Amino acid sequence: MKKFIDEFKEFALKGNMMDLAIGMIIGAAFTAIVGSLVDDIINPFLGLFTGHIDFSKLYVVLGGDEYGSLEAAEAAGAAVVKYGSFISAIINFIIMALVVFLIVKVLNNMRKRMEKKQEEEAPTTKVCQFCQSEININATRCPNCTSKLVDVDM
Repeated sequence: MKKFIDEFKEFALKGNMMDLAIGMIIGAAFTAIVGSLVDDIINPFLGLFTGHIDFSKLYVVLGGDEYGSLEAAEAAGAAVVKYGSFISAIINFIIMALVVFLIVKVLNNMRKRMEKKQEEEAPTTKVCQFCQSEININATRCPNCTSKLVDVDM
């Protein structure tokens, strides 16, 4: 039993497992933010274009009986196909996928700009540790004093 517990500890505390756990926590928080964006900001605008239709209230009763609302049909125990909920789920998925795509696109552009800026700032020269002259960063021998350069951060 002790060996099993030790193996589990090793597995659970590995870097990859911790990275996964942190990723899941951030993903859950991100999902809440995107969900709020969809529910609180985008859906009201979508409602303007659809005439304030609440798709989640659309349904068909199997068996031909008629009820005044979805709640009444469910309360009566009728077999109900809630196709409106499915339509709402599809719309939410499309909106969330679009929002996630746009966020990833913006983050990728920011990352590319940062990488480009770092490339521009990367040094192209170094100082010879013997004669203190400025030389190419890839040089292994100083062109001024001909000293063999040691691979030390300069």
